[in-house]
Amino acid sequence: MTDVERILVAGASGGTGTEVLDLLADAEFAVRALTHTPEKAHALRSRGADEVVVGDLLESGDAARAVADCDVVLSAVGTRSPVRMLMGDLVDGTGVENLVDAAVAADVDRFVFESAIGVGDSRGQMPAAFRLLIWRVLAAKNRAEAALRTSRLSHTVVRPGMLTNDPATGDVLVGEGGATVSGSIPRADVARLMVAAPFTPESENRTFEVVSRDGLRGTSRGLVDVDWQSPVEEEIAVEE
Repeated sequence: MTDVERILVAGASGGTGTEVLDLLADAEFAVRALTHTPEKAHALRSRGADEVVVGDLLESGDAARAVADCDVVLSAVGTRSPVRMLMGDLVDGTGVENLVDAAVAADVDRFVFESAIGVGDSRGQMPAAFRLLIWRVLAAKNRAEAALRTSRLSHTVVRPGMLTNDPATGDVLVGEGGATVSGSIPRADVARLMVAAPFTPESENRTFEVVSRDGLRGTSRGLVDVDWQSPVEEEIAVEE
């Protein structure tokens, strides 16, 4: 992908979002960070964001304002409040759906969505007890994935296993097909894949399950070899 002028990082103040900002700090294009928390705006600018938008993706108007004039959307939004997980609309679902609708209206070129292993046809790769605990989040992400696939947006869905705050390994297992891999992966590794996806033709309109090689639990299957093309010179080793 060429001629990128502005990228939106949605969920920029979250764990994966901040890793994405760190990677893009010296990018040749503008980076717009979206956060729901006004108090975090200064910190996001300090991490390299050229612009910061404070907004709530559950409001369609805020989604439209965030995505205006952007070429690429990297969505790393997620629900962290235990109370919110039990009731009300979730940013993982309604929020991402609003962002997808806004991206379509704004003629965005590429949309990358951080989903999760345990969503859709990867359901069995998440332990049942944990799946039961966060079932509303998984259902919301499933709706968001469906909305993205049925839109006319060029997209990539990245489904990571359990997220950790460990340093990037640069060595990930990428599966495709749902029942592929299970385990954990550092957020920093997920961020690398998300940043590379818009610039990787092979990733267009595909859904991947990803774990680090060291974080693999059980047997892997359905591994695919993708030539990830990062705009920030981050090497990603993928085992097939």
